[in-house]
Amino acid sequence: MRPFLLIFFLTLLGAAVAQPGPRVQISHTTESLRGVSAVSREVAWASGTHGTYLRTMDGGRTWTPAQVPDAGALDFRAVVAFSADEAFLLSAGPGEQSRIYHTSDGGKHWQLQFTNTNPKGFFDSMVFWDSKHGVVLGDPVADESGTLKFELLVTEDGQNWRAIPPAQLPAAMEGEGAFAASNTCIAIVPVISDRNIWFATGGKTARVFHSPDRGQSWQVFETPMVHGPDSAGISSIAFRDALHGVIAGGDYKHANDDGPNLAFTDDGGKNWTLSPLHPLAYFSAVAYDRRVNEAAIREGVGSEKKVRVKPIAPERIFVVGQDFVFDFRPPNNPRRINGKKKMGIRFNATSAYPEGGVLVVGPKGAMAFIP
Repeated sequence: MRPFLLIFFLTLLGAAVAQPGPRVQISHTTESLRGVSAVSREVAWASGTHGTYLRTMDGGRTWTPAQVPDAGALDFRAVVAFSADEAFLLSAGPGEQSRIYHTSDGGKHWQLQFTNTNPKGFFDSMVFWDSKHGVVLGDPVADESGTLKFELLVTEDGQNWRAIPPAQLPAAMEGEGAFAASNTCIAIVPVISDRNIWFATGGKTARVFHSPDRGQSWQVFETPMVHGPDSAGISSIAFRDALHGVIAGGDYKHANDDGPNLAFTDDGGKNWTLSPLHPLAYFSAVAYDRRVNEAAIREGVGSEKKVRVKPIAPERIFVVGQDFVFDFRPPNNPRRINGKKKMGIRFNATSAYPEGGVLVVGPKGAMAFIP
């Protein structure tokens, strides 16, 4: 980007204030990372190309990369971890390249739990309510009648996966798909009693699919997000509770193009309001700050709210661009946190720490902590 355009872009970008760079961590790998899961401030996992996964048990001071046996050709776009010992990996790719793995001993042994046998199948994203209950989203494939339906798998024991019957799913549009950009095109509220599932799409349309009963029934909602080319649409969706959510995306082949690339809902996804920030850029991932979110929910519980000198913000959202992260506390303008230019750090995905802040990962083993 030419200098004067860069200055114009930064000046107008929602009056965002540039901040010092994120706290870089050394991953000891040059693989492209798109999966990340922060268990605690001490324990986290990441995953990426060539069958690679990584783990830290000391808050990122030491990351140890490794490779799942016989998985060197796989691209692990998702990792969901529950401890230093237990994690699930999801690989994305056509047909049998889409797989689900599990370890319960810190990666000493990996169990191949599921392989997609449909040659037109392609897994995109994976989320869990707890270590026994999870859901996987895959791109549309034709059912027996030739109708395109998204693939959805669920597990109730953390071991066995079953497909949600296509008859229970609404039809996908021709040219509609999901993005395996950051393991965030599907969302849940991670409370075992909650039964909501949302996933977001792109391509010829940009829609949000919602199930209030873990896949038994579905509604589909239109959104005002950019769409049309195969490279455009909603890359990421997140919900802080059953009503309040955010979608982010754009056109990854034209990452500096303006939106509409960011929108919010307060009615569970039925209606979406575009962000007033302009110009926007391509966003690959979005996540709520867990500490702020949980504190705000506690603050609002009961008939009388606690009186505080400085009220807790209702939400804090991290929005990941290719070389920056927005630290966003609506309705205030976001703080723009830039990557380390000298190190060429870029970003793909993020995971929120229970203690607050996020871990972000990207190409060439990029990894950083934003408190």
